[in-house]
Amino acid sequence: MTQPYDGPIIDAHHHLWDLSLDRHPWLRPARGEMVFGDNAPLRRNYLPADYRADARNQRVVATVHVEAGWDPADPVAETEWLETLDDRRCVAARYVAHVPLDSPDAPALLERQAAFPRVVGIRDILSWHPDPARSFAARSDRMDDPAWRRGLARLEGLGLSFDLMIYPGQMADALRLVRDFPGQTFILNHCGSPADRDPEGMARWRAGLAALGREPNVHLKISDLVAYDHHWTPESLRAVVLTCLDAFGPGRSLFASDFPVAGLHAAFDHVWDGFKAFTADLTPAEQRALFHDNARRLYRIG
Repeated sequence: MTQPYDGPIIDAHHHLWDLSLDRHPWLRPARGEMVFGDNAPLRRNYLPADYRADARNQRVVATVHVEAGWDPADPVAETEWLETLDDRRCVAARYVAHVPLDSPDAPALLERQAAFPRVVGIRDILSWHPDPARSFAARSDRMDDPAWRRGLARLEGLGLSFDLMIYPGQMADALRLVRDFPGQTFILNHCGSPADRDPEGMARWRAGLAALGREPNVHLKISDLVAYDHHWTPESLRAVVLTCLDAFGPGRSLFASDFPVAGLHAAFDHVWDGFKAFTADLTPAEQRALFHDNARRLYRIG
């Protein structure tokens, strides 16, 4: 007998922004179409009250705010802004902050970010694609850059995880990276970003995901299934979720919304009700791990 999960949820990945601050270059009108679609609907404030309105039908008890493309010249300012919000015990209970790890200022920036008790991880987006329109990173080789690696090497000592955002074509490089840093906790974002939906692209994604899933210091965030599947069906999303669980298992996977970005193509309830439907045949303990316990442990939510 299957039973969909009905317990508490920790949303392990979402964003907040106040556009009156003008600190998010990618949300300025000139940016235009992006890989996940036209970002015009995102060009509005998204604050804790907006998140709570989206989540009103779900039992969300805590969330993790992930850096949202704040001006890279001053990434600590995003953390300082988050500290001014009025609802941090639930919405944005923990932060994954940004530091450009190859910057000469990375050591000082990491120390400053780590000084905030809610900062538990760092994300420095690495997603590079041969199609420039799909790239979030300007270079394909940052994972092998000695300066970038020196920055990454500081995270373990500061007790910070690393949110790893890449494309499947970069998974071989990522495999070398995670093996070179066995003590560092990596959390692969957005199912490994299966952007190339042709049979060859999906086969490359499945193979890379399986290889990373064999590394004990890598965890998988199952999130934003619709970013690269704009005309999704429940079955197309189910196939991705089950592939992810085959690779990482319920013990090293965690669910997240990636709102408001995922809201371009799906409602908040579609996201979470889909996760519940796709995992209804798992044990209650496995379900709770995916929806709550793994995020609580990895992001140190008390």
